[in-house]
Amino acid sequence: MALFGVAVMQAQVTPAPQTVTLKDAVNYALQNKAEAAKARLDVENSEYQIQEVRAQALPNISADGNLTYNPILQLNAVNFGQGTQLLAFGQKWNSLGGVNLTQKIFDQSVFTGLQAARTTREFYQVNAKLTEEQVIERVANNYYQVYVQRQKLVLIDSTYKNTEKIRNIIKGQFDAGLARKIDLDRMNVNLNNIETQRQQILNAVELQENALKFYMGMPINTPITLPKTDFEVKPIALNESLDVTQRTEYQLLKKQEKLYYYNKKAQIAAYYPTLSLTAGYNYIGQGPELPWFKKPSDGVYWSDYSSIGVNLHIPIFSGFGTRAKVRQADIELRKTAEDIKDTQLSLDMAFENAKTQITNNLITIKSQKENVQLAKEVLENTQNNYQQGLATLTDLLDAETSHIEAQNNYTAALLDYKLAEVQLIKAKGELQTLKN
Repeated sequence: MALFGVAVMQAQVTPAPQTVTLKDAVNYALQNKAEAAKARLDVENSEYQIQEVRAQALPNISADGNLTYNPILQLNAVNFGQGTQLLAFGQKWNSLGGVNLTQKIFDQSVFTGLQAARTTREFYQVNAKLTEEQVIERVANNYYQVYVQRQKLVLIDSTYKNTEKIRNIIKGQFDAGLARKIDLDRMNVNLNNIETQRQQILNAVELQENALKFYMGMPINTPITLPKTDFEVKPIALNESLDVTQRTEYQLLKKQEKLYYYNKKAQIAAYYPTLSLTAGYNYIGQGPELPWFKKPSDGVYWSDYSSIGVNLHIPIFSGFGTRAKVRQADIELRKTAEDIKDTQLSLDMAFENAKTQITNNLITIKSQKENVQLAKEVLENTQNNYQQGLATLTDLLDAETSHIEAQNNYTAALLDYKLAEVQLIKAKGELQTLKN
């Protein structure tokens, strides 16, 4: 009863496996993986960066207050013509409060900063797209690798059943005195080896599934299963040309180039004059005691004053510091241009390599599929011949090993094809289609 209760509780706690298609895995990762979430936050943060730069072009208003106590007033020497006397000016207490405004009328760096901030937003938007594509690529690659490991598990299970069936036949023959003990021992050893291989594949499946869940951002203890339809070999058009400008990597570099261009303009802006408006209104109280809430009858007097001014700053000579900054910014701009040219070559190479891999893998898949069928026929014929005494146990074991090897080679060829397919989709800039 207790054991039954524990089993029931475990059954209730263990969730049912989720069937996960490639589309499901990709969309789950885009919603839950940290990299994708952080990229979206960068896009959101770029809006605040724009607001920060825009604030420099808006009026800056502040309210200020001050309270000063002068225990000892400064004495000033005053010449009255008949002699010099030391007189104290000011009051023991001073209280000042006012409102001040500063407004930039012309500042080239602010205008350039606004343009750069908008480009920064576009940069983060493209970067978020690139991050999504990187997440999709990792998920797709690991998804297909999980499928391959599971196919190996299906194959090893089938092989174990067939080998066990033959072992039982030999055991029956041995019990009847028609087979040698060494043949039975060899079959038992073979079964043990297959069981060991099965355990290794089970471990590989679990490790690969954990890697897939990690790249999806899914809790590791969530059981999943993959449908077989996701591993079909579908025809792919290989006569298309590549438009590098549609690749996210290229677009990101172009945005970076634009940012460096505005950085250069920001450095050049240091040559321009700046013009700003200032205005202020203040109220001051002075007296021999704390001025707050006091009147002239208490010896405290309050008065107001205001000012409006225009500040003009014209840079004349900065010790060639501005020129050095402009040239450094120009170097960064030229380096980015070189990166763009190198990236174009890299993307062209990746596209051509992906097409070549697809073509070669299709040939390999066809060859391995025929090889699997041939190995299967050889194994079936050898099993029949062995049961009729026309083949040795060694022939049977060799045929079984060849069949397993052919199946594994075929499965590996399928994996290579699907991985090459992902690279071709990436090279065409169409990874986003995997989430649709």
